[in-house]
Parts: sequence; structure tokens; C-alpha cells
Amino acid sequence: MLLSVGLDVNTKFRCYIIFLQSLKGFVRDEAFDPQKWDIPGDTHEVSQLREVVLSSGRKVYVRRKRKIKGKRIADVVEALIGAYLSTGGERAAIQFLNRIGIELNFDFVPYERPFRVDAHKLINVGHVESLLKYTFNDRSLLLEALTHGSYMLPEIPRCYQRLEFLGDSVLDYAITVHLYNKYPGMTPELLTDMRSASVNNDCYSRTALKAQLHKSILHCSHDLHKHISSTLHNFEMLSSEATYGWESEISFPKVLGDVIESLAGAIYVDSGYDKEKVFGCIRPLLEPLVSPETLKKHPRRELNELCQKEKYNLKKTVTSRVNGRSHVTVEVEVNGRIFKHTAISLDRETGKKVASKEVLKSLKESYPMVLYFPCSIL
Repeated sequence: MLLSVGLDVNTKFRCYIIFLQSLKGFVRDEAFDPQKWDIPGDTHEVSQLREVVLSSGRKVYVRRKRKIKGKRIADVVEALIGAYLSTGGERAAIQFLNRIGIELNFDFVPYERPFRVDAHKLINVGHVESLLKYTFNDRSLLLEALTHGSYMLPEIPRCYQRLEFLGDSVLDYAITVHLYNKYPGMTPELLTDMRSASVNNDCYSRTALKAQLHKSILHCSHDLHKHISSTLHNFEMLSSEATYGWESEISFPKVLGDVIESLAGAIYVDSGYDKEKVFGCIRPLLEPLVSPETLKKHPRRELNELCQKEKYNLKKTVTSRVNGRSHVTVEVEVNGRIFKHTAISLDRETGKKVASKEVLKSLKESYPMVLYFPCSIL
């Protein structure tokens, strides 16, 4: 989250390059090879040291050059940021960022609202605050967090989108820190999968429906009302097994997930930018959180990894739009045999997920031993 706002990729990369000039001798990006080892004290002319003057004016002496991939440079610096963050906290991480040329100022100042409104007239403030177990100092923030773009009144000059933008980053950061601390031996790959399964619109939308927050959303859209009603009907028919991962085949209205994020943003601003308070209020709504035992990979990713591993021919996904619905066809060829499924959904991403899931199911039935992907914690 520290690097996500206000800096483009090229700026970050330039800062990384400059900083790594002083660290490149310490980066170990390949296994030790005795044949390339320089013996200490060797004065052979091929191994003579060469003087190099850095931009800072310091002199260093080098024997040879080696190439380091750009991604590896970014990984090393971001790992150092993580090391400072996990051992010294956010202030230490920010000082480190300033040291490498990414200057950030996180001196928070009191936020003054440009408008005030009596939220009680439009929403059931007490009900929502009881769900969140949080009492707002400024309830206009709560009102803004529940206001869709279609519901605009003079006394409510803006919708939830700004708070959603903020809450998205805060929740992402809070859940990432939670997983990192709870599972200290977990591999980076599994941590990434756990976060992806915890931070997504499907997960947040299910949370909003379980808490019945859809009843508190202010909007004036007939289509949105129909979509929410249809989703609610399908949601009530889901099995409890679909709580985790990507099992749901429902196309959730984006507004449902957005509201969870906008509420997180509202609490963050109202509490004086307290991330722990945000997570403490939102986490009970997200429970039960995904665990290594309940984690399931996204069908699309699992299918991609399988095809890469087994050299299956995953053909380009075919999508079309017919009568307002997405038709998505996923096809895999294995030794001349075709595994294919077309899913019809309100949106393309759900269609891809459902079609991939069905193709995976067919592959599992035909090649049961190939599809075993163990999830382990070191």
C-alpha cells in the first residue's frame, strides 16, 4: 500500500536502481559456483580490480560485472521494505522509503468535512453501527459510504466511490498483515493465494449479503434493484460449502463489494486513520476467514497452471455479448481430445470462472492423478 499511490512504475524503478548501486555486491541471485569464485588475494592480471566512482563520489573497486533482472531488483528492495515494516513498524518503513528516494509524508492532519447532514433521516444509523460495532463521530461519513452514484441529493454531494477507493487499500493492507503474522511459515505463493481469496468482490459481496447491508444502500436504479434481488435469491440457495474460495457461480453486483470497502474507508477516516480499528470492525463480518484448509484456487488460475505444467493446449478464450449476457467459451486440447464449456453470465469474469471450473471438472474426471495440487505450510 505504501507504494500504490502517487508513484508511477518508472519512478519506483529508477529509485530502486539508484539505491541498489550501493547494495549490488550483497545481492545473491544465483547459487554459489566454485568455478566462478575469486580467490581472496589472487593477483592474476585477469582478476585485477577496477576503480569505479559512484554518483555519490564514493570509490569502489570491482572485478567483473553481472546482470541482474529488473524484477529481481524490485523484489530485493520491496523485501527490504517488508523487513523494515515487520521489524520496525510503518515509521521505519517510511524512513527507508525516504532514504531510497521515494519521499513520503505521513503526518496526518484532522480532516474537515465539506458538508454536514443528518444521517438519521436517510439511513438506520443505529443498525449499521451495531453491525460494525463502531460509533461514528461524523455520521455523514457513514451516509456517504452507503450512497450509490444514482442517489444524488443536494445535501449528499457525493457517493461512496472516494471512500471505497480508500477502504480498498486499507483492507488489502490489513488482511495482508494479518495473514503474514498468523502464518509465519507459509510460502509466498500460498500467502498470495490466501490474500486473493480474501480480498475480492465475491468475498465482500457475500459478506454484505450475510449482514443484509444491501437494505441500507441508498440508490435510485431499477436495474440495480433487480440485480440485487436476483442475487439475493440465488445466494440463499447456495450451500455452506460455497463460503470459501471461488465456488460461487453468482454474478454479484459490484456495489455490494464496494460498500464493504467504503465502510472500511469511512471508519478509517472517522477513527483518525486507525487501520487496526478498521480491521477490528470489518473482520467479524468477513468471518470465517479463509484458511489453508479451506482455500481453493481460482478456477482460471488453476487451469492455467495445469496446462503449463502438463503442456496442455489452452486455447484463447472466446467471449461474446448476446442480449445483455456474456457467453464465454473455454477450451483445452489434450492429445487430440477436446475439453470445452460455454458459460452464460451477466459479466465476463464470472463466465470465465464458471467455464474454467467446468473444464477443470472434466479434466479431473479424465485424469484424476494429474490434478493434485497440495497446499502446504512450511
